[in-house]
Amino acid sequence: MRYVFDDLKYRRYEWKCDSLNAPSRKTAACLSFEFEGIFRQAIVYKGRNCDTAWYAIIDRDWPRVKQGLERWLADDNFDEAGKQRASLVQLRDA
Repeated sequence: MRYVFDDLKYRRYEWKCDSLNAPSRKTAACLSFEFEGIFRQAIVYKGRNCDTAWYAIIDRDWPRVKQGLERWLADDNFDEAGKQRASLVQLRDA
């Protein structure tokens, strides 16, 4: 994300997944992507109509998201065993 926003100066970073893929949707939200909606019948996959869930982070969100990610990945957020002390959600929203 840092490369996309800081170096390339993109205004938008997207995450798209099958609307039934709960783990992917949960991960997108955890990583601070905001849910934007469902594209109904976006594709046909293995004979099934698939709806696509769309998420995005935009440039004005990036400073807050970046700060949370940097706190989360900081060395002092991990104990001696490598276990995180605080979750990304906790640090992002602090």
